[in-house]
Amino acid sequence: MTDRLSQQFAFLQEADRLKGVLRAGRLCDGSRFENSAEHSWHLTLYAMVLADHAPSGVDMARVLKMLILHDLVEIDTGDVPIHSQNGTAHASDAQQAAEAQAADRIFGLLPPDQAADFRRIWEEFEANSTPTAIFAKSLDRVQPVLQNVANGGGSWTDYDVTLEQLDARVGSKIARGLPDVWPWLRNRILPFFP
Repeated sequence: MTDRLSQQFAFLQEADRLKGVLRAGRLCDGSRFENSAEHSWHLTLYAMVLADHAPSGVDMARVLKMLILHDLVEIDTGDVPIHSQNGTAHASDAQQAAEAQAADRIFGLLPPDQAADFRRIWEEFEANSTPTAIFAKSLDRVQPVLQNVANGGGSWTDYDVTLEQLDARVGSKIARGLPDVWPWLRNRILPFFP
């Protein structure tokens, strides 16, 4: 029991480091950059509020787990903005390998049964192929868009993003898991792309 608790608390202490990982996007009020822990918390709230927009077959309890766990790897890898370097670094083989290595280390702090469970949840989110993961990944794209709308364009301005890039890199992923939300949201981003 003592060893299990030691492992669990070691993981929880390590997870605290996510609070120090800054993202490319600013808070809605534009006052500062968001950290990855805040992003994960906010996404779980998005899931709870937007649950009635989830397609059938989505396991909402698992969505919440995915959203809490999905960015823990950024403790080791940092946040790679989707619009940086023409979007290539975000999904590169090197980035995916670094994140898998980080997942091994971070989830490996837990007792083996929890480590395996958390790793499976993280891998399902990354694979983006189940209805649950597709919904969760769509939420992960919605939240930064709404922050950019709220703070006057935010990272779109910083990275000189075009509407075509936003549609391809973000909109298509939102529409896949939240088909009713993307048209509503897209109408709100159009003023930022004259």
